Amino acid sequence: QVQLVESGGGLVQTGGSLRLSCAASGRTFTTYGMGWFRQAPGKEREFVVAINWSGRSTDYADSVKGRFTISRDNAKSTVYLQMNSLKPEDTAVYYCAAAVRSLPTTPEWYAYWGQGTQVTVSS
Repeated sequence: QVQLVESGGGLVQTGGSLRLSCAASGRTFTTYGMGWFRQAPGKEREFVVAINWSGRSTDYADSVKGRFTISRDNAKSTVYLQMNSLKPEDTAVYYCAAAVRSLPTTPEWYAYWGQGTQVTVSS
């Protein structure tokens, strides 16, 4: 079992930045690839970015490339999502998730999920 707790969400103006954190506890953190997804009201959960166990490989959705950066600190069992140049369309609940395979981009490959953190970007 892995427990995931996100933090760092909030309200920001267009063009602003936020850094989300996801702290993991339970089984060995390096066992898992990690991902961030988001879900806006009335929409399906959407892949944002994934990172492999070592942090050396990443995969980004086209909509966030060049603006968002994922990283992980295995010593702290934490994954981060730095979000820059935020847009109103980035408004959503952001979830981190853990997967036993590397860099999956669809939710069904992720076994563990956090409770989500709200990100709101005002225009």
